[in-house]
Order: sequence, then structure tokens, then C-alpha cells
Amino acid sequence: MNKLPLISLKGISKSFGKVAANKNINLNIYPGEIHALLGENGAGKSTLISIISGVYSPDSGNIEFNGNKVKFTSPKEAMNCGIGTIYQHFKLVEAMTARENIVLGHKGGIFSNKKKSDEEIKSISDRYGLEVDLNKYVSDMSVGERQNLEILKVLYRGAKVLILDEPTTVFTPQETEKLFKIMRKMKEQGCALIFISHKMDEVMEICDKITILRKGETIKTLHKEKTNPKEITDLMVGRSIDLSIEKVDCKIGKELLKVNNLTVLNEEGAEALKKLSFHIREGEVLGIAGIAGSGQKELCEAIAGISKVKNGQIVFEGENLEGKNPREFVKKGISMSFIPEDRLGMGLVASMDMVDNLLLKSYYTEKGFLINRKPIADKAKSLKKALEIKTPSIHYPIKYLSGGNIQKILLGRELSSNPKLLIMAYPVRGLDINTCFTIYNLINEAKSKGTAVLFVGEDLDVLMQLCDRIMVLCDGAESGTIKAEEATREKLGLMMVGAKC
Repeated sequence: MNKLPLISLKGISKSFGKVAANKNINLNIYPGEIHALLGENGAGKSTLISIISGVYSPDSGNIEFNGNKVKFTSPKEAMNCGIGTIYQHFKLVEAMTARENIVLGHKGGIFSNKKKSDEEIKSISDRYGLEVDLNKYVSDMSVGERQNLEILKVLYRGAKVLILDEPTTVFTPQETEKLFKIMRKMKEQGCALIFISHKMDEVMEICDKITILRKGETIKTLHKEKTNPKEITDLMVGRSIDLSIEKVDCKIGKELLKVNNLTVLNEEGAEALKKLSFHIREGEVLGIAGIAGSGQKELCEAIAGISKVKNGQIVFEGENLEGKNPREFVKKGISMSFIPEDRLGMGLVASMDMVDNLLLKSYYTEKGFLINRKPIADKAKSLKKALEIKTPSIHYPIKYLSGGNIQKILLGRELSSNPKLLIMAYPVRGLDINTCFTIYNLINEAKSKGTAVLFVGEDLDVLMQLCDRIMVLCDGAESGTIKAEEATREKLGLMMVGAKC
């Protein structure tokens, strides 16, 4: 390995007001290396990546590229230097073809020599094993195809350092393996890759080195062969924690929710769910697996009374919920809680504090003109302590908190009503491992009380460990339901693409 780092960070610090996001960060990334960057939510990963990619300028410290000191004032300058970033939310124009997206913003842009640019793109595709149909529109691409296009786009622009931010969040195991093959090819070609993920098994499979961030500081850089998930997690959290997900065995009760031939339309008017039927019983966790956009969002929102049902029935304790909204649920005493995928858009109000967000679910049930806020403030204090919510005050706007703390507030509010049915859409997406285990424990506690849980997840290992049964959706229809103990990653992955197992 080249002894000279391709990129070197020396004493990087960055603050936002009184909050120090990065403190004296030191990090070396070498050519031909896949380097993981791990840490809890709020550890400073996003800020550091933004500094490397030119979004932010550091308050102090230096960046060296190939031994030369550099200073980026924009992402374009970082890209010109050879640093490309693939974000969780792709930066692609859906109404354009793959070819147009690749050359857009490049010298000459869409008016460049098509034959010459196609030859260059094909050369890069062959070298790294990237399969991209240049004439295909982004709107018609799968998640995996879009990611390949993003990688091809930054390689076409000369990237030598590639930053991948949670790249496998919505991938099937098969798509993840394809991405890892591409990453290994890039490593062989001398590229440096920075890999950010909360999936420990993926980090241990694909990475060479692992750097741990905690509270904005670099704690340690480890060689994969000389460490293990337990050591890594303990360093991230700052104390020893148990990595096993406890599966609670409890008595499965009566049928609580029954869905019959449910058909729901998406925002474009197409069928997002097609004649879906299933049931959940008291004290049972039913996992929902599927490629992103297979109808998970519409299913949760239809049961919660947010999306309109085209056909079919949603029966809760013998009562058909079709046509009723969430406020009617509360008035009728229907004991249901919903943790939406969009925490701040649908679940909570970012500009409000904990107290006001807890009030959102019950303020209209208060009698009289004035709302008694004291009981809610007491509940906020209780939740802050019980769930270890890190906030300066229960009156502090939640938009300034990390994703994990925001999710704890949402979960605390919904679980405090002791619901009979709990619907959860990707409740641990983007959260650090410590917060994830807090949420798994809360699910188990609810299950032990007889709550039925509908758990939409993307980590197949978690679904197999936490759930009693797993239903797999493919293109809005059920491709199978199996007991968790009979499931494997391979089986679930094949079912997610429509194969019958």
C-alpha cells in the first residue's frame, strides 16, 4: 500500500454556534482502501463528510490531498480535486436519461460529443463492472440502478475518493452484494472509499479499516482483522453493551387486526397495494419486508386512517376502519399508534418543543378553553429520563436534536398511550446501534403487554430476530409470509423480487 494517504485530515474542527460538531479530527485515507466511518447519531459523521466534500469549511485544521494542502469552498472544488459523494438521497434528474445525468454539469454538458462521451462512459463501466443503460430514464430505474448511475457519474468526473453515505439502506441482499463487487473493483483500481453504515455485518464484510467517532472526536482507527463488532460498538457508545436482540416469548392472543383484499392507490393514482390480506394477533410482531416502494408506506398509512382505501376492508376488533380518519379513531377509543417513516414531516413538528409535540395527540380532547400543560410537561420529563433523550430542555425545539432523540420522543409519545396496535414504518432507519437497541427493547415491552406490532423494516437480520412472522411485499402484492425461525436472508431476498420460496 502507498504510504502517502490519498486524503489526510489534520486537526479538523467545526462548530455551529455553541455546538462543537467536530473537534480536532485526524484521519488518513489511503489508495486501495475501504475505510468505514462509524459513530452514534450526533457523533459528527455528517459534518465531517460535508467538510471533505466541500459543503462546509472547517473552522481550523487542514486537508491534504495526495500530500498537497487543499481548501474547498464548494462541492465542485472537491469534485475537481477527485472527491465524489453518493448521498442517501440521490442527486439525479428523474426526467433525464442516464447519459444526460452523467454529462450534466460536466464540461460541454449535454452538448458534448456523444460518441466520445459514450466511449469514455463505457470504458469506466467495463473497468469497474458498472451496468447502466445509458438510454434509460431515471424515473424508470430501480434503486440499485440509480446508485450505479450515481457512482458512474462521479467516476466520469474523475473521482479518486468515493464517499458512500448509508448506501445499502433500501437494498435487497442481492443488490448489496452487487454494490460490494463494484466497491472491490474500485479498490483494486487504486480508489479510496469512505463507507458510512449502521449495518455492522456489512462493515465487517467490506471494509479494511474502521474509524470510530464519538462526540465529534476521533476515538480510534482499527484494522478489521484485529477487531470485532462488540469492540467497535463499545467504542462508539463509550461503554459495554449487549449486541443480541432479545426475542420475547409471550402468549399470542386473539386476532386484533384483519386486512381483507386491500387495494390502495399511491399519489400518482396507481395501485400501490393490490388485494392484500393478512392478520395480526395480540402479543405478535409481524414484520414487513420488501424493496423500497413496494407498498409499505401506503399500507401503514391506510391502516392508520391517513390514506384512502380503494377496495377492501381493515377490521380492528370487529370494527371496519375504512373511511375513518385518525381523529375519529381517538374519539371512538380505537387504541392504535403510528410511527411514520417521515418523523418530522408527519410524526412531529420540528419547530415545537417536547411538550407541545406530546400535546399534539390529545389537545382537542381537553375540556374548556384552556389546556392544562402541567401533566404533559411532567410526562415529557418522565420520558426524557426513561428514554435517555438528550436535549437541553423539554422546552427546546426538537429540530436541533439528533435523529435518534427525535425518534425517541415520537416513540415515547405513541407508546405512552399503551396502544393495542402499534404500526412502525422504518423506526430505526439512520439511527445508531445504541438507539436501535433502545427501540427494540421498547417493542419487546409493548409485545409483552399484549400489543400487536406491525414492524416495517429494511434490515433482514433484525426482522428475523425481532419478529414472529415476516410478510414480504413485492410490487404491492404479498409474495409470501413465513415464520421468522424459518427465514433466511437469501429466502427473503428472493421473495422481495417476486420469487416464490
